[in-house]
Amino acid sequence: MAAPILTIGYEGATIDGVVGALRAAGTELLIDVRAVPQSRKPGFSKRQLAAGLDEAGIRYLHLVGLGTPKPGRDAARAGRPDRMEAIFREHMTSDRAQADLAQARGLARDARVCLLCFEQDPAQCHRRLVAEMVQAETGQEIVHLHP
Repeated sequence: MAAPILTIGYEGATIDGVVGALRAAGTELLIDVRAVPQSRKPGFSKRQLAAGLDEAGIRYLHLVGLGTPKPGRDAARAGRPDRMEAIFREHMTSDRAQADLAQARGLARDARVCLLCFEQDPAQCHRRLVAEMVQAETGQEIVHLHP
């Protein structure tokens, strides 16, 4: 049986806390599903994050097609997760999003992957939707990590 699909949000966490949770869960590959892989939080911008993960023995991959478009991010910030979800689901019909989703599915079958985004609560974050889309084809369990 394939490993579970892991997810993690870094809101309110430190880079050390996130890396520690990833290592404790046996993560082999972190898939960054942010549309814009930059952060004001130290250690979470793309290059810093990739370097920190590499030091911990965890591979990094950014799949921009799995990120929420700006109107979806704006809806999430406004406390409208239902609107964010509708926008994200529409986005996922694009060729780029479908190609990146197919890549994520293949990677999840072959390695212990974790999907990363900002939002702490997976119920309020599109990474849960990505995990469910992968799960729909692979049947893998979804486990939400909390740093």
